[in-house]
Amino acid sequence: MLLMLLGCLLLFGGIFAFKYIGLVMMNRAFDSMPLPPATVTSFTAEVQVWQETLTAVGTLRAVNGVEVTTEAQGIVSAIHFKSGQSVEKGALLAELAAEPEIAQLQVLEAELRLARRNHQRVKALHARGVTTEADLDATRSELEQVLANLEVQRATIDKRQITAPFSGVLGIRRIDLGQNVNPGEAVVSLQQLDPIYVDFFLPERHLAKVALDLPITLGTDAFPGKKFHGRITAIDPSVDAASRNFLLQGTLKNPQHRLRPGMFADVAVQIDARRKVLVVPRTALMFAPYGTAVFILRKSDTGDSIIARKRFVKTGEERGDLVEVVQGLRAGEVVASSGLLKLRNEGAVIIENENRPPADADPKPENS
Repeated sequence: MLLMLLGCLLLFGGIFAFKYIGLVMMNRAFDSMPLPPATVTSFTAEVQVWQETLTAVGTLRAVNGVEVTTEAQGIVSAIHFKSGQSVEKGALLAELAAEPEIAQLQVLEAELRLARRNHQRVKALHARGVTTEADLDATRSELEQVLANLEVQRATIDKRQITAPFSGVLGIRRIDLGQNVNPGEAVVSLQQLDPIYVDFFLPERHLAKVALDLPITLGTDAFPGKKFHGRITAIDPSVDAASRNFLLQGTLKNPQHRLRPGMFADVAVQIDARRKVLVVPRTALMFAPYGTAVFILRKSDTGDSIIARKRFVKTGEERGDLVEVVQGLRAGEVVASSGLLKLRNEGAVIIENENRPPADADPKPENS
């Protein structure tokens, strides 16, 4: 039995030892097996001169924008507009029922005629010395009182007519025929859309860099890739004590009414200063939680192949397809601009630039 157990131990031990040695040799063979070269595109890091730009988040605001309301209380008797309609200043939008006021106006007009006749009669008698100066003053005062009451009544009737305070585009109607409206109740929104304002904040350290009439560029999520251009037209004289930011206002032309009040906007202020920057394409950067890196392409020590060497860099401003490299790269060094997922440190590469990714600070897509 002892001999049989010893024989089994030697047999199975030999089998396991053979399997283990084969696995170790196979792993060593795979580790030493050279990987095929990865095909990448390249870009030579270059220095460009960029006009300094200050970026901010802004909010669009109408030059004039109000909720049209009524000053009087009453029943809506007529509506003279449609939702979304463009109107001119003074256009009649709606009317409230004014039958009692109109009747009272007719009463005052009759009193005016009577007061004028009385005044003319007393005036003629006074010229012949029949009446006193006091009688003439009394009729004149009565006439002036009727005239004043008449103006008040006309103003009351005018308040029952709702008009546009300025030219613009109407919103959605908020009243209906026969509705009883109260003073201050919203009738419709009215917005003047051309031109349009954009309000945005900048940190106080940029206060000396900005000035009136500087050009601004605006982008919105509603129109991706579309840029709108305007100029700074106002700078708030004070700096907010809580945020240490100051408010600016830009004005943009908006003839097609694409920009609407309340929209979110990315604002870029182009100041006069220029600076030199070292740039690489955005596609050349590998972003990771522990840092941003590029792959430098250079000849191997033997000089018979090109290898990729990973290097961490510090990036700065981004413009279009390009990214500023602040630290970790020198001008003239060649980096991989595509195929980064196929690369490993010290791995061989083949450069093929036939379909190189675009690298433009101000890209203009064909469908923009």
